[in-house]
Amino acid sequence: MINNDVLRSIRYMLDLSDGKVVELIHLADADAPVTKEDVQGFLKKDNEPGYLECSNQTLALFLDGLVFHRRGKDDSRPARPPEKRVTNNVVLKKLRVAFELKDVDMHDILEAAGLPISKPELSALFRQSDHKNFKLCGDQLLRNFLKGLTMRVRGNG
Repeated sequence: MINNDVLRSIRYMLDLSDGKVVELIHLADADAPVTKEDVQGFLKKDNEPGYLECSNQTLALFLDGLVFHRRGKDDSRPARPPEKRVTNNVVLKKLRVAFELKDVDMHDILEAAGLPISKPELSALFRQSDHKNFKLCGDQLLRNFLKGLTMRVRGNG
């Protein structure tokens, strides 16, 4: 999925202001050069003037900041460097951690969005990429997961 779409979807789900998005990014990296104006550019459609492409690093910092905001930051452990490439699997993993979702929650969310998957299919999404049973998370699956999670968070599902 396009990074801008992921950011847009999570921002809507949690009803975050542009300033709060910047704040979350700065939770992960206080020196990140992201401003409210940048966020406004990320939220525009790609054919609108002022559109900015959300980089992998920016999305990774936003997702890390979301985890820190919702779960707290463990200062006793060294900070992990943000992912160089943010795949749909990475987005799924970070949202699972941020919202403290168990397997049953993941199944319920996907079922509510109209895309039920089996236990083996779900666990394959969270394996290491070099594991023989690893499965890439497709755009449709991530889109449906975001839709289901939004229904759960906003209370209409």
